[in-house]
Amino acid sequence: MKLEGKTAFVTGGRGGIGRAIVARFLAEGAAVYAADLTPEGSLAAHDDDGSRFVQMNVADEAAVIAAMEQVQAEAGKLNILVNAAGIEIEKTIEETTLDDWNRSFAVNCTGTFLTSKYALPLMRAAAKSGTSASIINFGSYDGFIADPGLAAYCATKGAVHALTRAMACDHGPEGIRVNAICPGYIDTPMLQSFFDGDGSGGGGQNIEQLQQAVRDVHPMRTYGTPEDIANLVNWLASDEARYASGQLWVLDGGLSAQVQQMRL
Repeated sequence: MKLEGKTAFVTGGRGGIGRAIVARFLAEGAAVYAADLTPEGSLAAHDDDGSRFVQMNVADEAAVIAAMEQVQAEAGKLNILVNAAGIEIEKTIEETTLDDWNRSFAVNCTGTFLTSKYALPLMRAAAKSGTSASIINFGSYDGFIADPGLAAYCATKGAVHALTRAMACDHGPEGIRVNAICPGYIDTPMLQSFFDGDGSGGGGQNIEQLQQAVRDVHPMRTYGTPEDIANLVNWLASDEARYASGQLWVLDGGLSAQVQQMRL
């Protein structure tokens, strides 16, 4: 087991991708804290998976501090932080309200900032003890190129990409690696919401037609699963990735490698 003896903290740990990451970490022997707004999360399911649930709003500084104090009291150090919490608002910049904009940045960017900031002392303790310390942020292929109608989301993911590089430079000398995973289309509640919303540009197509259109635009003719993301997260969290830091790892089935993409 690659993560035996390590402690991990996953924000958005009750969401689609977050649950897959938590499950993989547990299978690899880690002790895992799963942080989210509710035990059910976006999947509306409450199961005892063996993780420690922490109720936390990533944009609430006091809640983040309390969560890290809990980790300090119970574990004394933190080897792995995954900033997977995120939201997507399907609007152009003209349609986006200031509240929409601020909420997007509060969750996607400020949440990554706050959780990382208050996890760093625990991660230094892990690095000083001779074990690894790895932070894995969540960007998006939308931080490089843009889907229509996702202006604020694209902006937040570009910011996460830049923050990841800055963190890697600042904290690499302390033995803390920092990377970002940049998913494309992944089969999660967020993707299903995209199919249902105006942002998909469905033009009257039903859900099944939109899903097939998304598959067809990928070179691999499918979109990804949360487990695909968890596989890469697991590697970046492990000692096998000891020389990997400051990178933006795109996982999109070849979608962004194409010269031209179908507009959905």
